[in-house]
Amino acid sequence: MKKSVKRKSRKLSKSNFNFKNYLYFLFILISVLLVVFFIDKFISSQIRTIVETSKSEVRKIPKSIEKNYQKQASISATFRVPILLYHYVEYVQDKKDTIRQGLNVNPFIFESQIKTLSDAGYTFITAKQLGEVLDGKRVLPKKPVLLTFDDGHFDLDTNVLPILKKYHAKATAYIISGFLGGSDFLSPMQLKDVISSNLVEIGAHTVHHISLKGKFLPIVSFEVNQSKKDIEKNYNVKVVSFAYPGGAFDEQAIEVVKNAGFSTAVSTIPGIAQSNANRFFLFRLRPGYRTGQALLNYINK
Repeated sequence: MKKSVKRKSRKLSKSNFNFKNYLYFLFILISVLLVVFFIDKFISSQIRTIVETSKSEVRKIPKSIEKNYQKQASISATFRVPILLYHYVEYVQDKKDTIRQGLNVNPFIFESQIKTLSDAGYTFITAKQLGEVLDGKRVLPKKPVLLTFDDGHFDLDTNVLPILKKYHAKATAYIISGFLGGSDFLSPMQLKDVISSNLVEIGAHTVHHISLKGKFLPIVSFEVNQSKKDIEKNYNVKVVSFAYPGGAFDEQAIEVVKNAGFSTAVSTIPGIAQSNANRFFLFRLRPGYRTGQALLNYINK
């Protein structure tokens, strides 16, 4: 009788021991899965491509930069240079594509805008030339205007370039280097065609079009530096101008852009007052469908 009790006791003890091991293993497994989940979420948030809309763009100077900007602006020479922001210049076929429609100006309106500016005596300059003005190396024309095109969509070659050639208008195009050759973007041959026109300065717009605000430093550094290197190496051009995806930036992003060798960077903050105080977040305006006097009034207010 005593022996059977002892055997039963040992059996229960062994069972309890195995159950504890199982719980321990389950705890470790869940912990690992949670760590992997949160790492994946963190990485995804860092490298997620953003989809721009006119409503989601950054329209104010970040508070962490505002104070220093106001201080620098008070002692810097200010130049009134309207920088116009474009994305698509086409006739949108898909009426359900509200994002595309919101960022689009059709070719007829775009040509009317360029004609308006040309007839009014404006001189079309590039972002590089504006940087030289800020450095005191170039004299600003009496009535300057800067045309900028973000992302590098294929219509830059098919729709925009013929109009620029017609009016001998210069522009700056900010290219997402990792998207070249994509279905909605310039092919390498098209970009070469744009470059060979000698009318369009090529700037960088990151590798994958991710927001740079609040991101892990190595990711910001890669997106900024690699986009510059890719374009310079593959297309034999000097890239000195940069555009923030979605207009999103912070102090870290500005420092990375400076250290990468860019001379200017553009934001989506409305305005026309450009100076050394905001040379790394130059203000821009969306012309929309304004033409004629309405456009001239808009860029001079």
